Amino acid sequence: MQHNLVFKVLDVLSDGKFHSGESIAKTFDISRASIWNAIKKAEQFGVEIYSVRGRGYKLIQPIMFLKKPAIEQVMGEVHHWFNLEIFDVMDSTNSYLLEKASSGHPHASVAVTQIQTKGRGRRGRSWQSALGESLTFSLLWRFNGGAATLSGLSLAVGVAIIRSLHRLGMLNAQLKWPNDVLIQDGTQYKKFAGVLIELQGDMEGQSTAVIGIGINLKLSKKSFNQIDQPATDIKSISKEDIDPNLLLGQILKDLADVLGQFNTYKFASLKEEWMSYHVYQHQIVTLSVGDGRSVTGLAQGVNDDGALLVEKPSHEIEIFSSGEITLRKA
Repeated sequence: MQHNLVFKVLDVLSDGKFHSGESIAKTFDISRASIWNAIKKAEQFGVEIYSVRGRGYKLIQPIMFLKKPAIEQVMGEVHHWFNLEIFDVMDSTNSYLLEKASSGHPHASVAVTQIQTKGRGRRGRSWQSALGESLTFSLLWRFNGGAATLSGLSLAVGVAIIRSLHRLGMLNAQLKWPNDVLIQDGTQYKKFAGVLIELQGDMEGQSTAVIGIGINLKLSKKSFNQIDQPATDIKSISKEDIDPNLLLGQILKDLADVLGQFNTYKFASLKEEWMSYHVYQHQIVTLSVGDGRSVTGLAQGVNDDGALLVEKPSHEIEIFSSGEITLRKA
């Protein structure tokens, strides 16, 4: 069965009310058996649906679907710069754009999916993404300089995300080096968004970055149980649902600004702003380094390349570049 029918049926159910199989079948001029099959297929994607004899089908909770016109309306004039594609189901938006990048896919292409089945996070982690629970998307962005000029890119992307979240009222969202977004939940800071950047191109010539972003919107108990670190979602923090179309449109707008600035002036021009959002700035942190060492010291911000500066008890400053450590507040 095509995904197309499954998602048409889910769109009808997205209001969270009961709809009979007969009425949905009439809407699409198909048999009730086809509707039943579509429901079963949706359940295979992990969508939870109530089925009550005599009343029909109902989603456990209403869902806001991603719609291109709604996203473009939020972006305003900037939407003309982007090549936006919305998919129903996809293994990984990063994998899709990496594959497309080598065949000349347009600059500023965005791939966003309603359900992502094999999303990736840093250090080989998976990123859970069930229908309506997360916003998962990737952006293909070409830079004039080689890969060597892109140090600090994940931190720059973090700045764009924080600007968007602050505009939408989530003022306590902060950044954790190098590419996590945390928010205070009670006495603890918990992760609710992350960035994964994969590069193509050589060290000198033009380079292409595929920037993957995942944001927890409204996670089920099942999804929370599959996450191996303190995590939360926007629903838990704001108590209100946030429209993913509004969130995506705003982030793309802010990314256009930040990436334009990064391409011209590099991360150094965003360094002070990044440090103002850093959750562990001037706090004692412990870093687990890739070689098995553990280093404790005072987080003294970042340098012009986005590397973390840690002052050890000896007052010596040690520099850590991304990809090799995990950061925990001591």
